[in-house]
Amino acid sequence: FTHMGKKLGQHFLKDAKKLKKIAEALEITPRDIVIEIGPGHGELTNFLLKANPKKIIAIEKDARLVEFLNQKFQALNSELQIVRGDALKVFTSGWNLESGNWKLAGNIPYYITGHLLRKISELEKKPKLVVLTIQKEVAERIAAQPPHTNLLAASVQFWGKPKIVGYISKKSFRPQPKVDSAIIKIISSPQFSHGGIKGIKVGKTVRAEEYYKFIKILFRQPRKTVMNNLREGLKLPQKEIEKRLQELNISPDLRPANLSMSDINKLSAIFSDKRV
Repeated sequence: FTHMGKKLGQHFLKDAKKLKKIAEALEITPRDIVIEIGPGHGELTNFLLKANPKKIIAIEKDARLVEFLNQKFQALNSELQIVRGDALKVFTSGWNLESGNWKLAGNIPYYITGHLLRKISELEKKPKLVVLTIQKEVAERIAAQPPHTNLLAASVQFWGKPKIVGYISKKSFRPQPKVDSAIIKIISSPQFSHGGIKGIKVGKTVRAEEYYKFIKILFRQPRKTVMNNLREGLKLPQKEIEKRLQELNISPDLRPANLSMSDINKLSAIFSDKRV
């Protein structure tokens, strides 16, 4: 079966210890609905079933793998629903998901990582917990803290708290990818609503749409200073930018990589109405 997923960018994880670690990271309870992206041959699905969630919805794009999974798990239809489809299009549709009662897992093709994370960020009813096996370098960028903050970290940490819970050698996959992987766990932030983050003390809620546009300006040239990026991207005179940075106690000479998420949230709240 290893040739099946190759054209879809799938690499199947065979290491039982790592599969168990992923399942444990999901902290599954009998109340949880778990959506699994790219179940492949059901390697992780087996471990998820052993944790006894309320239901598993496994989304697989490859028709032959869907047929294989249906045969492999045919006696478990009440707990396991196998859906043929593109996870980026169907994983939010029609499953009575409530914020806090569902979790998302998957060993996902590397090329969909950014797109999938953006999809999650746009969901009104977010998963309580996300556990993904992704490219090691991408996981490290997502979980980065100052002085390594970056656009991807700022995008994900706006709605969730990421943590790398383990690394997986490329040798643990069939077919073997070119790079090592990491298991990343993202816990949805309780103060995040569909509109944005509440409770930032600069007089307004940071709306998600405004926030994402703002951080593209802030990180447009990562090697430039905060001041230079804001001056080039906003309809504001330099003195006004300096005044607002001073109010937030943020040095104009800092680079974006040195900003904390608290700094970025405050900046987006005070500057988001002044974009080009």
